[in-house]
Amino acid sequence: GGLPPVFLAQKMYSALDSFPLLAVPFFIVAGDIMQKGTIANSLLAVSRCLVGHIKGGMAHISILTSLFYGALSGSAAATVAAVGGIMIPAMEKEGYPKEFATAVNSTSGCLGIMIPPSIPLILFGSTAGVSISDLFVATIVPGILMGCALVLVSYVICVRRKYGKTVARAKFAEMLKALYEAKWAIMVPVIVLGGIYGGLTTPTEAAAVSVVYGLVVGVFIYREVKMKDMIDILVDSGKTTGGIMLIIGAATLFSYVCTVFGIAQAAQALLLEISGNKYIFLLIVNVIFLIAGCFVDANSAMYIFIPIMYPVATQLGIDPVHFGVIATVNLAIGQVTPPVGVNLFVAIGVSEKLQGLRDKTKVTIVSMSKAVWPQIVACIIALLLITYVPWFSTVLLFGK
Repeated sequence: GGLPPVFLAQKMYSALDSFPLLAVPFFIVAGDIMQKGTIANSLLAVSRCLVGHIKGGMAHISILTSLFYGALSGSAAATVAAVGGIMIPAMEKEGYPKEFATAVNSTSGCLGIMIPPSIPLILFGSTAGVSISDLFVATIVPGILMGCALVLVSYVICVRRKYGKTVARAKFAEMLKALYEAKWAIMVPVIVLGGIYGGLTTPTEAAAVSVVYGLVVGVFIYREVKMKDMIDILVDSGKTTGGIMLIIGAATLFSYVCTVFGIAQAAQALLLEISGNKYIFLLIVNVIFLIAGCFVDANSAMYIFIPIMYPVATQLGIDPVHFGVIATVNLAIGQVTPPVGVNLFVAIGVSEKLQGLRDKTKVTIVSMSKAVWPQIVACIIALLLITYVPWFSTVLLFGK
């Protein structure tokens, strides 16, 4: 198109030369540090006390623990690996089929990018120029709603198919003990969100604080993270960060080229022509994102589609924060939709590494694609509620 080759490098570099994007590697490092220890076990104990007595209790424990763990990692794959590594064999031991256990843990892992800190939310905020602090707060209620939808469908399946055993309700003293043992993990979202929403830190500064906090807890309090482990942690975090940053640089370049050659404007005009009604537009957005989620990872989709869709959304009077929540929920569901659902492959990998305790059948992407559909339907119903009832996204913003 007549653009000089050096333009490629310049545009990709300028895309990454962003202070808000520094939050991404910091949150990745913090999540990897916390994944080394037994924080997931302490959160699991709290979840067991809260929902373990309900029919299908082990499935509910997986979902609730993923909800808690998402506030530490900000990553769907990390949540599946950490929680699924504990819960898949535990569910098998309690009589749940391996496919159901793997499906529950793969879908509940998508809560990892809905509960702040969330890397896709940081990417949306930096792309659209929307407050990352407001986005973090706005996804809390939708994340809980999605968790409730997953609990409900798991309860129905367990009742109808007679999965699992019913255990006694935890005593108040047991609950207090579990909360006390999990206090260091529970303090992470309090520190991060409290600092951001209290105006004490920016999201990037809060991410750096979470790294320091994770180091202090892992090295000096739990004493499970050794300094020699930091080399492996930093290498793993570097690989993850490098992959994400290459996607951001290339996708930003792609979006810019689309703008230069009028592709983005043509796409925006087409969307407005198809529907000037914001409710129909939101339905179209959901369909596009859900289809894209089957083939494209969340970070790529955010950078490719948001520059096209966001201007149309603002023209139609859709709240920018609400639109960011809708996009993130869609892409969270995309983590578990075949054929390229990242969470499915992570959960299958975790399941294959662990020796089945009851069900010896091998879990495959084909069998998982069938097993996971009830949870996907529940997530889509929750998505429609979040899309057409903005209150879920704005209730905690206190009139912002």
